[in-house]
Amino acid sequence: MTSATHQAIEAVWRIESARLVAGLARIVRDVGLAEDLAQDALVAALERWPESGVPDNPGAWLMATAKHRAIDQLRRGKMLERKHAELGVELEARQVSPEGDLDAALDDDVGDDLLRLIFTTCHPVLSTEARVALTLRLLGGLTTDEIARAFLVPEPTVAQRIVRAKRTLAEARVPFEVPRAAERADRLASVLEVLYLVFNEGYSATAGDDWLRPALCEDALRLGRILAELTPGEPEVHGLVALMEIQASRTRARVGPAGEPVLLLEQDRSRWDHLLIQRGLTALARAESLGGSLGPYALQASIASCHARAATPEETDWTRITALYDALAQLTPSPVVELNRAVAYAMAFGPAAGLEIADPLVSEPSLRHYHLLPAVRGDFLAKLGRFEEARAEFERAAALTRNARETRLLLERAAACLPRSS
Repeated sequence: MTSATHQAIEAVWRIESARLVAGLARIVRDVGLAEDLAQDALVAALERWPESGVPDNPGAWLMATAKHRAIDQLRRGKMLERKHAELGVELEARQVSPEGDLDAALDDDVGDDLLRLIFTTCHPVLSTEARVALTLRLLGGLTTDEIARAFLVPEPTVAQRIVRAKRTLAEARVPFEVPRAAERADRLASVLEVLYLVFNEGYSATAGDDWLRPALCEDALRLGRILAELTPGEPEVHGLVALMEIQASRTRARVGPAGEPVLLLEQDRSRWDHLLIQRGLTALARAESLGGSLGPYALQASIASCHARAATPEETDWTRITALYDALAQLTPSPVVELNRAVAYAMAFGPAAGLEIADPLVSEPSLRHYHLLPAVRGDFLAKLGRFEEARAEFERAAALTRNARETRLLLERAAACLPRSS
């Protein structure tokens, strides 16, 4: 197989796999079986396309192949036994074959199918790690190896999470459907949490040698955009998309020539992607136009928009940012939000104001191993001229982080606090 053909197949699979699995899952009512059928279609493509060439409509080819394999299984009775109770009475009454029912159903609009799949892979019955792995596998089109490398865990661990997740969904008899209004809000919150977790891991890697993993950001953004199209009336979906678009706009400016991290106030803003900024501002305006008070993602997007609209760091409206963080702290109080609020107050009213908010967080158990707390306190202390204390905080932060790039940055900041010999 030529590398060009292989790349073409990979690209098609990344684009079409979610649609394929979603369409099949609606019919067979089993996410695991749907993925198996989709994988069979991929294997067929790998076998045939190198000789026949990539079809003009590769997505339709994969869907037709998967559909035929599903029908073959129905004919052999492998699926018929499983589906008889659900389809038998209806099909008999309509005097149509299971093949016909499957054929017609797979030709339906795929928008609802994708929405069902998103709500299924992010079901609260699964652990957060399982939701992330299954979502990236089925909706992101990533292999288990790609997911493992992205999150720096062994490939067998990811494979086990995915297998257990599919088994859990089957055993819990989780319906393949968009939940009713009564539970939709809770389920949507789970979906948004997974997407933002994936994005954040790409935007600021928790471990490893790389500061950024752009592919994860791109996957989360793509899934977020799909979700926004499927749920146009949900302001928090647009708020999350706005937040990810604006943050992703800084990607090129966040890394220096040697791969070192470049912090927000030190970035070359001419390198920001202004198309992504505009997309983010448009998504934020859409969230605001839907009325009601802003949710946590829209509030964070509003904070990000303050940075995006400032041509220079000095033009940043820090007073507005403090007000937005005050609102976010009231809506979703947490130690991390409080730490971010401290940074905003330090920028607006001076480092002493920030330290006053950050100091009580030292006794917060959930932040005991959170490297950004000593990093932020070190910054405040350095600006106040308390260099010995600042150095100790930067060194503590460096010891806590698992990201190699971040460790070097923090140790450099600690070294800068040492007294200079005359």
